[in-house]
Amino acid sequence: MANHQKDFLFVLIKSLSKSEKRQFKIFASRLETSSNTKFIELFNILDKSENYDEKLILKSGIIKKVQLSNLKSYLYKQILVSIRLNIPSQNIRYQLREQIDFAVILYNKGLYKQSLKILDKTKIIALENDEKYMAYEIVEFEKLIESQYITRSIQGRADELVIQAKELNYRNTISSKLSNLSLQLYGIMLKTGYVKSDEEYKYIDDYFNKHIAKLDESKFGFREKYWFYNANLWRSFLVQDFLASYKYAYKWVRLFYDNPNMIIQNPVFFLKGNHYFLESLYMLKYKSNFKKYLTLLEETIEDPKFPVNDNIASLSFLYVYNNKLNLHILEGTFAESEYLIPEILEKIKIHSEHLDEHHEMLFFYKIASIYFGSEKYTECIFYLDKIINNKNLSMREDLMCFARLLSLIAHYELGKDYYLENHLKNTYKFLIKMNDLHEVQKEIIKFLRNLNNLYPADIKKEFIKMRLRFIELEKNTYEKRAFLYLDIISWLESKIENRKIADIIKEKAKLNSR
Repeated sequence: MANHQKDFLFVLIKSLSKSEKRQFKIFASRLETSSNTKFIELFNILDKSENYDEKLILKSGIIKKVQLSNLKSYLYKQILVSIRLNIPSQNIRYQLREQIDFAVILYNKGLYKQSLKILDKTKIIALENDEKYMAYEIVEFEKLIESQYITRSIQGRADELVIQAKELNYRNTISSKLSNLSLQLYGIMLKTGYVKSDEEYKYIDDYFNKHIAKLDESKFGFREKYWFYNANLWRSFLVQDFLASYKYAYKWVRLFYDNPNMIIQNPVFFLKGNHYFLESLYMLKYKSNFKKYLTLLEETIEDPKFPVNDNIASLSFLYVYNNKLNLHILEGTFAESEYLIPEILEKIKIHSEHLDEHHEMLFFYKIASIYFGSEKYTECIFYLDKIINNKNLSMREDLMCFARLLSLIAHYELGKDYYLENHLKNTYKFLIKMNDLHEVQKEIIKFLRNLNNLYPADIKKEFIKMRLRFIELEKNTYEKRAFLYLDIISWLESKIENRKIADIIKEKAKLNSR
């Protein structure tokens, strides 16, 4: 599991590729007369170490304890400078920043005309790639230089720059407002979760509409559209409007596919948009589109033009494999998906430094769901216990909740009555404590508690009765999300018909031709 408390310098060194390490050593050799300088020696010690060990560093004799902090800071900075000098040429933001830096150098030397020429070319590239913040920075710098570099055309030039500054400032303000709204909605999601009543729904709706009331979508450029779709998506997730989340996630994804150069410049936004789109398709059980866009996402990631770095590699793994599991859960092909599990576990180790615990636990829940569908209840409980015993999931209490509920059902299937009774009590206490006891959860606990008190001849009747109750609850806007975590209805039907749950879900998937 990822340890996010490690020494920052050590983690940075361990994240370097072989080529980056080689480039750093070449770069460092230019800074000093000898390759055996203290900071290179420190680099070599940390590079060879499995764990950060300050005692080992001090034991090497290269530095005293009082000097270590400064040496580490210096080494950290030099590694970043080395990486900065070897950034791939296709990264437009680094190109723009480099050109702005060149313009500053020329300006400081009093070479105003040369500085303005670079800025004008750079501004055109920034606008072509919708980098309006940098374009605005360039215009402000141009205004500064023009105020010192007097020409006969200054009046017309001044008017032109003022108009550009106003337009860019307006568009950047819109983007900022929309990105703020998106972040605020995300914050509400983390703090209070999905809406649970009409009053909460109205509050979110009023809050959202108040912030977008004066905006005109028809005048938006790429970045404004991106943040507009992003904010709408979070609003629809909060109020559990799955059709709206599908609509805006689709617009988000199409925005990138219609502007392929933006996929290269904004790969993280592209990946996130596809993930939310696939999640929306999963919620609506649009299997055909789910397959289509998952395949398209994989093809895009494998395209040689698609950027590659540690962050993108981790996000690609997270979103692709998460949705591969979702597809199998959607289709009921549980046994056929088990080959993915060792792949996922191995990749979690590889990407451990870039994955937070919440996403790791989400993988464990999906793996547990696969094993449950395959009727391998012991394996299912093993992965659910990893979630239940984790004390750091305060922001994903919903995951904790459904892990406990699925564990209850798995224990029932194994016939472990003693463990089931203890789990019922602990789960009920947990749900009361987290103040998230929905009707679905209440009914599951009550149902499982009553099963032990029924005569064998009455159990099937109780399953039929509860199936009808859950079908009604699934129609409730504020309860339906629970059925995406836990397909209790299909499980009940498997018990009623004495069939495998995988066969029940497969039949439903075939009937649903979407």
